[in-house]
Amino acid sequence: MSAVTGLSAYTAEVQAEIAEVRETVARLHAELPRWELVVWTAGNVSQRLTSAPLFVIKPSGVTYDELTAESMVVCDLDGNLVDGTRNPSSDTAAHAYVYRNMDRVGGVVHTHSTYATAWAARAEPVPCVLTMMADEFGGDVPVGPFALIGDDSIGKGIVDTLSTSRSPAVLMRNHGPFTIGKNAKAAVKAAVMVEEVARTVHISRQLGEPTRIPQEQIDSLYDRYQNVYGR
Repeated sequence: MSAVTGLSAYTAEVQAEIAEVRETVARLHAELPRWELVVWTAGNVSQRLTSAPLFVIKPSGVTYDELTAESMVVCDLDGNLVDGTRNPSSDTAAHAYVYRNMDRVGGVVHTHSTYATAWAARAEPVPCVLTMMADEFGGDVPVGPFALIGDDSIGKGIVDTLSTSRSPAVLMRNHGPFTIGKNAKAAVKAAVMVEEVARTVHISRQLGEPTRIPQEQIDSLYDRYQNVYGR
């Protein structure tokens, strides 16, 4: 498709942030194959701007070794293309819905990582049986509803599920994990961590039923990790 040149309507400050976020999002996409979270062109990372109601996301159908900052596309919060030479990711509507409905979210990631997607295929939450899970997710990793690509259904499922959970990750049933964060880096971390715990708990279940952590201990671990650890 031809380039959409809509950035001229934005201030120099916004255009400077767009350039910076394009670099960030392009760099973070390299983390997905590095951690074996994606195959071929599947998966995407996006980040919301702070200076304008826009976000940057991967273009559709481009392999990871071809991605550059310049190839990233800019969309408004309705998912419309504002700037770029390619179509936005097929998951753009879901990202846009999350940004419109969750003000605290600055980054969204979607992968089809093997173990997390296997749990999504079973429509089963990953139970909180690891201190790492209590730290990062504040409990179980929840399952969202079945939804088809093409409208707001996936985004609505993500928002409805995560609005009542401390988890930054949701396993969309029969689809795969979506993760959120204060920015794209935090959402990528959540994508890495949800695959790690999904794999570990799966292996644990091959040996027997893993032991759940009591809720009061989950709450204590989550509070310490989120508010004390590393500060």
